[in-house]
Amino acid sequence: MAAGRLSCGIVGLPNVGKSTLFNALTSNQAPASNYPFCTIDPNVGVVEVQDARLHVLSEISHSNKIIYATMEFVDIAGLVAGASQGEGLGNKFLANIRETDAIVHVVRCFDSSDIVHVSGQTDPIRDIEVINLELCLADLQMIENAIPRVEKQLKGKKELALTLAVLNRVQEHLNASKPVRMLEFTPEEREVLQLYPLLTMKKVIYATNVSEDDLPDMENPYVKRVRDYAAAEGNVVISICARIEEEIAQLNLSERQQFLDSLGLQESGLQRLIRASYEMLGLISYITTGEIETRAWTINRGTSAAEAAGKIHSDIQKGFIRAEVVSYEDMVTYKGRVAAREAGKARSEGREYVVKDGDVILFMHN
Repeated sequence: MAAGRLSCGIVGLPNVGKSTLFNALTSNQAPASNYPFCTIDPNVGVVEVQDARLHVLSEISHSNKIIYATMEFVDIAGLVAGASQGEGLGNKFLANIRETDAIVHVVRCFDSSDIVHVSGQTDPIRDIEVINLELCLADLQMIENAIPRVEKQLKGKKELALTLAVLNRVQEHLNASKPVRMLEFTPEEREVLQLYPLLTMKKVIYATNVSEDDLPDMENPYVKRVRDYAAAEGNVVISICARIEEEIAQLNLSERQQFLDSLGLQESGLQRLIRASYEMLGLISYITTGEIETRAWTINRGTSAAEAAGKIHSDIQKGFIRAEVVSYEDMVTYKGRVAAREAGKARSEGREYVVKDGDVILFMHN
């Protein structure tokens, strides 16, 4: 998680609605045109992770400002068959994906005579497999380059036997055009693989892009096929309508909910995409609140109090004494930390306490 911020690479074939979705998500206008390769450099957009709890706590604490957690979306140019061999804009974009935490794979699940499909007709599974094959081939190239080096080093470093065994197993799997995330690994094997940033190890959210005609359920036979495919991989599907998301992005906050209600939708695709990304990657937020600011901090599920303190500043982690923890619900019920403390709802926790989502924390440190 770069700079404490979740980063998702948006991939997909040309003309599936990728840049339209990116513009909507970030209101950062990447050129969205009806032809392949309109996005030449990876556009990066940073989105606030809206969290209603921060508004409530900000009112209680009379905070001067609210700072949301943020999420980064990287719009990666439309990949085509042969990208791993440098076709289209090739390896440059595969390198951009390596730097992200997860992949949002936009899949076209609508028919349209106005928007040309790069393969002539809509077939979401074929589209997914074109991209997956390119990612597998790029990983295979990396592994095939690594194996001879490890074999050479093995003569002097016997401890590399595990590395070589893992790489050979991964190579065999990739040769069958299967993503590495479908393999089971021991914790030791996972540690070995951290040295090799494999694209197909990354978790994937398939964003099925549907037409306005599919609202509000956003289901159709194409989406059903993608759901079945994703279930076999253990991945997630979120249906979105990129065109509608683009319209939502033009509205102010009060108008957005009215517009969603008129469509029979409870929340935007962006909100569902962010929530699914957090859940998939095992991320949660804890909160700090006071007069200066109310702020959300993104951490991995299972993070200790001392590690969570390090998110704010390494000095707080080093000088950690204890954490005073009040649940969000108790902060609201007792209208602040002081009354929650008086009611016995403020807990004093040590370094090893495992932080929970929505914990409102005050760190004591040297």
